Amino acid sequence: MRRVSALIAAVALGLGALTACGGGASDSGGPVKLRFLSLAWQKESVKANKELVAAWNKTHPDVHVTYVQGSWDTVHDQLVTSFEGGNAADIIHDAADDIAGFADQGYLADLRDLIPADLKRDTPQAAWNMTTFGKGGIYGVPFLQEPRLLMANTKLLKSSGVRIPTTAKPWTWDEFRAAAKKLTHGKTYGVAWPMKEPVSAVLNLSMGYGGRYFYQSGGKWQVRFGAGEQAVPRLIHDQVNVDHSAPKEALGMSGSDTLPGFFSGKYAMVPLGLSYRQQIDEQAPKGFDWTVLPPVAGQTQAQGVSPQTLSLSATGEHQKQAMAFVRYFLSAKNQVTLAKGDWMLPVSRTAVGDPAFATDEFGWRTGAQAAGSLVAEPAQAAQGYSEWMDKVATPAFQQYFSGTIDQAQLGTKLVKDGDQVLSRYR
Repeated sequence: MRRVSALIAAVALGLGALTACGGGASDSGGPVKLRFLSLAWQKESVKANKELVAAWNKTHPDVHVTYVQGSWDTVHDQLVTSFEGGNAADIIHDAADDIAGFADQGYLADLRDLIPADLKRDTPQAAWNMTTFGKGGIYGVPFLQEPRLLMANTKLLKSSGVRIPTTAKPWTWDEFRAAAKKLTHGKTYGVAWPMKEPVSAVLNLSMGYGGRYFYQSGGKWQVRFGAGEQAVPRLIHDQVNVDHSAPKEALGMSGSDTLPGFFSGKYAMVPLGLSYRQQIDEQAPKGFDWTVLPPVAGQTQAQGVSPQTLSLSATGEHQKQAMAFVRYFLSAKNQVTLAKGDWMLPVSRTAVGDPAFATDEFGWRTGAQAAGSLVAEPAQAAQGYSEWMDKVATPAFQQYFSGTIDQAQLGTKLVKDGDQVLSRYR
């Protein structure tokens, strides 16, 4: 974010074409007025968002965008209320796994005829798949994504003698399990699995084994628990209950909760989202040496992800102008700025290839190299997924990982109990 001011100045010089493309006064003769609901929360990210909005307003007098601050903690309920009340923002910041329901209910605009060709080309098809729902409609422009990588204590890793994985030759899950065993000694566990909210992590990682969990048959969603779905949960369970290379105590933790143990050497590795690197950088004691390891490979390194998105309200009166703002806001240069501020990856092909992500500092290169393995996780498009996650899957996974139930019982809960939930959405 230290480069934001320079970037804004550069952007301001080159936006004349967009004024013609997306401008236009309102019927009343004044400027078109749009509201942009942003969920940026980190100080530098909020600053960047506001500066980009200000730069747009300065160069687009016919289309004025008002910045509205939202919160990830309350955005779903806030959107429900605003949609039902008919006063939703014109441009909406959210995530792919949250917008599917709103799209199905008709609250979000189908963007297929609005997305500019250059933005469409620079966004990988795999990312568009993450915001495509129903009968092929696109309901969000994906722009920030977060793979789950291994954060490792460099000193413990090197002293253990295990092979250090690389992007070209990552660990398999069997190698990862063996490494965690070797790293476990004395008061040190090889890995800590923060599973306070286990469902997203398990489903996304299972994509590497082709484990989809949610399947459509005859237009209806069903949960299955076959070999592809069983592989990752079994490994986590066995690391906790068989190998004892992962502590039970971490199962009830969030990612942030594991960091003190990571810093003290209690946990040699922790699987975390890419953005946790910022907390590690800010909170780690002086001299703590850590590294970022590439995603573990199952049959592939595929990993599900739910990117951050910008959507348009279906009832917005100025959708072309709103999309012009989205195009500007999510230019490749701006995605670099936004990604750096949130310690995440941009979605834009051009942005991912920026030199800012070609450095080994803070593991940026390793994160960027994982971008090509990110795919749509089917569950985010399924109606009833949120209720299944909260009422069925979360307690079932937690019971299985702690050893309270076995794998067969886990499958019964996920499939049979899950079907009772999903049947209400058919």
